[in-house]
Amino acid sequence: MPTLLDFRRRIRSVKNTQQITRAMKFVSAARLRRAQEAALAARPYAKELARVLRSTMARVESPQHPLLARRPEERILVIVLSGERGLAGAFNTNILKRAADFFRSKQGKKIVTIPIGKKGRDVLRKVGMKFAGEYVNVLARVDLGIAREVAALVTGLYTKEEVDAVYTVFSEFKNVLAPLLVTEKLLPIEKIEESEETPADKAASQIDYIYEQPETQILDRLLPRYVETQILRIMLESSAAEHAARMTAMEAATKNAGEVIDALTLHMNKVRQAAITKEIIEIVSGAASTA
Repeated sequence: MPTLLDFRRRIRSVKNTQQITRAMKFVSAARLRRAQEAALAARPYAKELARVLRSTMARVESPQHPLLARRPEERILVIVLSGERGLAGAFNTNILKRAADFFRSKQGKKIVTIPIGKKGRDVLRKVGMKFAGEYVNVLARVDLGIAREVAALVTGLYTKEEVDAVYTVFSEFKNVLAPLLVTEKLLPIEKIEESEETPADKAASQIDYIYEQPETQILDRLLPRYVETQILRIMLESSAAEHAARMTAMEAATKNAGEVIDALTLHMNKVRQAAITKEIIEIVSGAASTA
C-alpha cells in the first residue's frame, strides 16, 4: 500500500506536469492568435483571385493551358500537411488517417507525395511512400517563399506530365474546437467554387473588362498565381489548426492533471486518517490493558 510519502511525491510530480501543460497552453494560444489572423487575412485575397480567374476563363471559348489539361488519373501527387510537433491531441493522427483513406481509394494508381510537416514526413517515410519533395519546419512561421517553391515544384511536375492530378490533404481551421479535415483537388484546375459568392459578387463577375493583354496571356499569369495562393492558404490554415489543436490538448491535459491531483489528495487524506485512527486505537487499547 502506498505510503504518505509516495502520495506526496506523486502529487508533486503531477503538479510539475500541470505547470508545463499550462505554460504550453498559453504559448499555443499566443501562436494561435497570430496564425489565425494570418489565415483569415489570406482568405479574401484567395477568394478575389478565384473570382478574377473564373471571370477570365468564362470569356475564353476554349481556354488552353497546361494546368487545365485533363488526363486519366494514373499518376497522382498528394500534398499532405501535418504538424511539426506532437502534443496536439489527435491532430496528426486524423490527418494521416484521412491521407491513408485517400490512398486506399486510389489503389492501383501510382502515388507520390509531398509531405509538409515533420510528423507526416516521418510516418509516410516509415510506410514506404515515394516522395517528390519534402518540407519540414516551415509551418511554425509560414513564408510566401516556401509556398512559391512548393507551387513551382507541383506545377512543374504537372506541366511535364509526370503526374496527372494533384490533391491536398490538410486540416482547415474553422474554430478552436472544430477543425475540418479536407481533401481538395488542386490540379487540374477544373471548376472554381462559387458557393461563397454573394449576388453582388456574381453580378460583378459578369462585367465586361477591357484587357490590356490577350486572355490567354493573362491565364498564363493567373493560373500559376492561383496555385501558389491556394498552397499558401492551406499552409496557413494547417498552421492555425495545429496551434488550435495543441492549445485544446494542453487545456485538457491541465484539467486532467488537476483531477488527478484532487484524486491523489483524497486518497492521501484517507490513508492519513486511517493511520491516525489506527494510532488512536492502539493508544486506547494500550491504556485499557494497563488499567
